[in-house]
Parts: sequence; C-alpha cells; structure tokens
Amino acid sequence: MQAAQLSSYQKWSILIGASVMLSLSMGMRQSFGLFQPSILHDTQITSADFSLATAIQNIVWGVTQPFVGILADRYGSRYVMLAGVLVYILGLVTMIFSTTALAFTFGCGICVGIALSCTAASMSMTVAARAVSAAKRSVTMGAISAAGSIGLVIASPLAQTLISTAGWQIALVGFVALACVMLPSAFSAGGADKIELDKADELNQSLGAVVQSALGHSGYVIMAVAFFVCGLQLVFITTHLPNYLAICGLDPSLGASALALIGLFNVFGSYLFGWLGGRYPKQLLLGGIYIVRSLAIAVYFILPATPASTLIFAAVMGSLWLGVIPLVNGLVAQLFGLRYMATLTGIAFFSHQVGSFIGAWGSGLIFDHLGSYDMAWKGAVIIGMIAGSFQMLMNVRPPKAKDDLAGALPKAA
Repeated sequence: MQAAQLSSYQKWSILIGASVMLSLSMGMRQSFGLFQPSILHDTQITSADFSLATAIQNIVWGVTQPFVGILADRYGSRYVMLAGVLVYILGLVTMIFSTTALAFTFGCGICVGIALSCTAASMSMTVAARAVSAAKRSVTMGAISAAGSIGLVIASPLAQTLISTAGWQIALVGFVALACVMLPSAFSAGGADKIELDKADELNQSLGAVVQSALGHSGYVIMAVAFFVCGLQLVFITTHLPNYLAICGLDPSLGASALALIGLFNVFGSYLFGWLGGRYPKQLLLGGIYIVRSLAIAVYFILPATPASTLIFAAVMGSLWLGVIPLVNGLVAQLFGLRYMATLTGIAFFSHQVGSFIGAWGSGLIFDHLGSYDMAWKGAVIIGMIAGSFQMLMNVRPPKAKDDLAGALPKAA
C-alpha cells in the first residue's frame, strides 16, 4: 500500500497514535525533575545519584536508539513500540519501590532509557514520515512534535499535584496509568509498517553502505555533533530547574508551571519550525534555534530568578524546544530518504544523548562541588553558540550514491 492509498481513517490513526505515544512518553520523562526534592528527602538517594540515574537514562537511550532503529527498519515499528511501552511501565513500577540509588538507576535510568528509544521522537517521526507525501513531510513532523509536547502540559501539573497531596509514589502510579494509554497508541502508529516506500525514498544499498556513506558525509556529521548541544541544554533545564528554583527560595509549584509552559509554547514552536522547514533551509533554522536558546539561557541566569522571569524564560525555551525534531529528521530524509531513516536519526541521536548525559550528571556534579549552577549554564551557552554557528554552515547536498539513484529514476511529470 502506498501512502496516497491510505484512507483518512488509516492516516489519522497512524498520526494520532504517533502523537499520543510521543506526547506521553516525553511528557513523563521531562517531568522527572519534579520528583527530585521529595525523593532526596524520603530515601537514601542523593542529588548526585538522581543526576547519575537521569544521565544513564539519556546515554542508554542514545546507545540503544540506533539498534532500535535497525530493528524497526528491518522488521517493522509496531512491535518495537509496543515492547518499549511495556519496558516503560516496568521502569516506572521499579521507581515506585526504589529506596536505593541502584534500584532507582535501574528503573529511571536503564528501563526508561530503553523505552524512550522505542516510543519517543525517532520512532514517532519515522512512522509519521511514511504516512504522508514528501511535500507534507516537514509540516506533518512539526505537527507531531507539537502534539508531543502536550504530554508535558498534562504530566507536570499531574505530578506536582499528586506529589504535594499524596506523595511521589502515588504520582508515579499516575504515570503508570498514563503509560498504559500508550499501548493502543503504539499499536495504531504501527499501521505505518504496511506502507510501501516511494521509489525516491528507496536506496539500492545495504544498511552498512548507507551508514558508511552517512558517517563520511560532512553535513550529516556536523548535524550529529551539533545535536549534542540540544541534549545538553534541554536536559540541564528539565533536570535541574526545579532544584535551582528551590535554591532561590521560590515556590516549588513554579517548577511545574514552568515545565507546563514549556510544553504549551512548544506546541506552537514545533509546528512553526515544521512549517518553516518546508519553505526555508533547515540547517539555518536549526542553527538559529541553538543560538537563540543559548542567549535565552544566558539572560535568565544572569538576572535574579523571579516568578515572572522564570515563566518568560519557559515560554521562550518552549518555543524553541522540540522544533529541532522535524528539522533534524527532515534533513536526514533530504540527504538519505526514508528507507533507513530510523537508523540514521538514531545514530545522530546518540550525540544528542551524550549531551544529555553531560547536562544531567555533569551539572549535578558541578552543583555538588561548587554549590551553584554557574559553571553549568555558562558552559551550555558557550557550546550552544559554537554548535549553532557550525550548524548553519552544514553541507546539505545528498551523497553521490543518492544523487546517482535519483538520476536513474524517472522524473515526475
């Protein structure tokens, strides 16, 4: 079946399923920082332990993403996504009963990390890209990414309310309920497995040859390396902003409000950058996001933290949050087509998760040793400016093998 032959019901079933799965998967994961003060108070887990678990989650996510992509490209995405949801539930249940750093790291770090490989951006973008035409691909991925942020709007207030009224364990039980909703969503999104690729998106090359071509492509390498800063900046904020606000003596509920506002503004930002990516050079938009993010972080941490400045910062960051997803995935599709999209975005995502690891654990270590986050945010700003500048200069010409294949195909009338 071709994408053009899908009924409206089939297409919307895939797209809505991908949206809900991404929304809840990312919404819960980005709300884990809200649990840090209560978990530190009630258990033997320290701030460094919590940061390490979050860092391991991100590096496990990054390491497993290429292999999950290979499985999805070869055998289909449905069962990969369903298995990921079940592992997510296992991780949340383990966290509920965790009283030591080892148990918490297994649940939050290893299980959730593997689950995110199967349920988050890479898989949702892959199935969404298959369900629409190339002309609508960028804006569709932007819309999926936008819908994906709604989960943060739901998860963070839910978590904070339950933590305040019933305790952090009950809040995690609420997250288990949300994870159960992901099961039918993953099944629906898996309908994309039945869609045949257009000839322009097929490559008469083996997976190994395509990966070798990608790793030798200067533009792909620059994009993947620059993706590092995205992970570092975002995980630094989601993991440590609640603790930073507590240090500043601000109401704990402000952290949840800030995260919810990030999710709300991300709805608009993601769709906007998906739409813009179909009309303007994606590499320029992507580099611009990194640079503006860095400037926003610098301004926020230089000024005294207040409820007003925090909410304005959250709105700005939310507008730039997941807008990178349709742009990165769009660049991969532009360079290499859809055949091995899950694998190639997974490889690039590994760099993102190395940044996430450093953003989570490194920032925690800096705080534990220096008593402030000053060095952490300054580092995030400097590398963000550098990465954004290089990203704008990325080579966007497809590799020669892709050009040869495209030239051999009949041109559309």
